[in-house]
Amino acid sequence: MSGGFIPDQAALIDAFFHEQDQKLLNQLRARLDRQSKKAQLAEISGIADEAVLDRLVELNIGPETLAAMELVPLICVAWADRKMEPREKKAILAAAETVGITSREELRELLDHWLSRRPGRELLDAWKHYITALCTQLSPEERQRLESFVVSHAERVAEASGGFLGLGKKISAQEQAVLDELHRAFVL
Repeated sequence: MSGGFIPDQAALIDAFFHEQDQKLLNQLRARLDRQSKKAQLAEISGIADEAVLDRLVELNIGPETLAAMELVPLICVAWADRKMEPREKKAILAAAETVGITSREELRELLDHWLSRRPGRELLDAWKHYITALCTQLSPEERQRLESFVVSHAERVAEASGGFLGLGKKISAQEQAVLDELHRAFVL
């Protein structure tokens, strides 16, 4: 044979380039999907730290999981004294609005349920187990940034009740106990 391709060679070359094209296409799709997940996580959480967002995507944490991870501490702190104060509810709704939770119908329904009915202790326990497991996958710096982000919102809710007529101690003993539990969940 002089200078031409053997028919099977042409098919082999076509298959190779098709496979390479598919690989590149799949890599592009994965990169776009990752960017989309990061954008969704950033929108839901308000987290701007690229390293934390990358790590959450890498750990396959979706927007709904992250939203629940943020809401549970707020709800548990607000219900710590067995009643939901109007100012606490307002602070939770403001935090939920800030991170885009109220615009997602399924998350808003869950939030409304938790605002009207005190969840059982198992919700906080499940959250703590989840956070503890997640923290084993994070570096100390990532863990600290996530803790700071999550707990700071809960502290704002605790401070919202503001004592009697806005005077006196801003955070009750029951709320502080829940805040302490939240902090401990991030410690390995």
